[in-house]
Amino acid sequence: MSMSDITIFQTLRSTMSMLGERQKVLARNIANADTPGFAAQDIDESSFQKMLGQASAGRGRSASRVNLQVTDSAHIRGAGAGNGASKSYKTVLRPDSETTLNGNSVVLEEQVMRVAETRMRYEAAAGLYEKSMGLLRLALSRPGR
Repeated sequence: MSMSDITIFQTLRSTMSMLGERQKVLARNIANADTPGFAAQDIDESSFQKMLGQASAGRGRSASRVNLQVTDSAHIRGAGAGNGASKSYKTVLRPDSETTLNGNSVVLEEQVMRVAETRMRYEAAAGLYEKSMGLLRLALSRPGR
């Protein structure tokens, strides 16, 4: 059994990947805060959560399997590793509470709050990943060490 076969690690890696992509979308929103006609966007988390639910429940194991993502050609490709660059999450329009006269719907305060929320969720997932690795190491260590 490899690390990529353990559901908790698959789920956490996939969650962290989605949150990283969300940070990119939010950064793009902030960068375009003064662009006329720009509509704020966000990642559609409902389809992502549905896929994670199916993967963790074991339904459609091969169809909805969460794979290790390879984001750089120098990374080691494991069994079932996909290309992180080609993995894309569905981006949806999510206008903020106000729209300016020039049609821009980005409110910097709301975007910064979303960035902070995403950072906290990423840190929580990374912490869970680290704790899970520690538990796995503890289970594999010899008694008394």
